[in-house]
Amino acid sequence: AAVEMALVAPLMLILMFGSFELGNYFMDNHVVAKAVRDGARYASRRGFAEYSCAAATTDVVDKTRNLIRTGQLTGGTARLPGWTDPTTITVAVTCNTTGNNGGAFTGIYTGMGTGAPVGTVSAPGPYHSLFGAVGFNATALTLRARSQASVMGI
Repeated sequence: AAVEMALVAPLMLILMFGSFELGNYFMDNHVVAKAVRDGARYASRRGFAEYSCAAATTDVVDKTRNLIRTGQLTGGTARLPGWTDPTTITVAVTCNTTGNNGGAFTGIYTGMGTGAPVGTVSAPGPYHSLFGAVGFNATALTLRARSQASVMGI
């Protein structure tokens, strides 16, 4: 029984700690994806006056970046350890230039010129291994997420 335990224990430990690490990776990936969705949703509900077909105002960009990183519009602590650089988060705006402003919803975007603005938010999030202290360091992994939402001007 002792020999069998000695042969099986290392394999079981590897499987157990590997499943912990994989679960941590998926949880961090979910945090980044949810943060980007929240940021795109927030940015899409700002007023039309804060957007042009080229860019959003700096207030929209700064608050969206902070919301993605911390979950708050100003201040706060990072959702993930090491997510300290807000400039890595991209907030971009494009407009429909084909003249089709959305079919049945054409009246909503009257006066917007070229079409409805669409905000795109993308962010890389850092991944920190659970077992970095014992030599398993996965610093090369970057969690990425991207989300789009039409500006509603609410």
